[in-house]
Amino acid sequence: MDQASGLRQMVRKKAHDVDGSGKVRKSAQSPFPRVISVTSGKGGVGKTNVVGNLAIALRRLGKRVLILDGDLGLANIDIIFGLNPAYNIKHVISGQKDLSEVIVEGPEEIRVIPAGSGLQELVHLTQGQKLNLLNEFDTLDEDFDIFLIDTGAGISSNIIYFNIAADERIVVATPEPTSITDAYALIKVMFAKYDTKTFKLLVNMVEDAEEAKSVFENLSNAIARFLKGISFEYIGFIPRDGNLEKAVKQQCAVIQRYPESASSRGFSELARRLLASSVNGAHDGNIKFFWRKLMTRQ
Repeated sequence: MDQASGLRQMVRKKAHDVDGSGKVRKSAQSPFPRVISVTSGKGGVGKTNVVGNLAIALRRLGKRVLILDGDLGLANIDIIFGLNPAYNIKHVISGQKDLSEVIVEGPEEIRVIPAGSGLQELVHLTQGQKLNLLNEFDTLDEDFDIFLIDTGAGISSNIIYFNIAADERIVVATPEPTSITDAYALIKVMFAKYDTKTFKLLVNMVEDAEEAKSVFENLSNAIARFLKGISFEYIGFIPRDGNLEKAVKQQCAVIQRYPESASSRGFSELARRLLASSVNGAHDGNIKFFWRKLMTRQ
């Protein structure tokens, strides 16, 4: 039995464990959460806005959402949500705080695991720190339907690891040529070096559906020609919207401040499409299993 199979069996067994009172844990009564990374080939494509607004849209559809601010170098989810967390994942890794003390509540009961701004020292974790983090996630007793990971941009090792460990990957791109070429580069690295074959594309900051489809077709044609074997799914677009920029300046999500705006309607439609889309391949779900996959890659 390989390591991944062993971990998968262990996690599924844990999902059916009982607690100290003899009652079946809630996780045994619920399907595994979908673990979804939101990533991009370059910065400045609105990735964090996508994560924050998508989370609220999913919550309004009845899903329980946990966000990991996985951009360890430049955390922005707390800014989008107007949060000021006292602690972050650094304090969990160091053993100063439990995970339950670090998780903060965002708008509409969304939960957030803050990474903290400028935590470059988290790029390379020691084995002891990895073990401590895994143990903390083993004690996470809340159930979630969706676990969203806001990764950094580019192809650094941590970004790649977050994307590999997730069950699903949403690549955010804009119509700018550099965004398209960098999105292709990210997909190429993950396919060629790590055999990752499933991706979803969200096109952001477009004028209309026709422009978004053009971006998808450009990427899709290149992938079909040079990266055979990849499943590349189009899940929609978010239109360019001045209200979104206003909301960012006000440190809130556009879907809350301007619910009838074009971008807000786009995020609501994105959430519906995402829930309707299938999970390709074996669904290993489970937040704890995600962390095990992540840590065994580093």
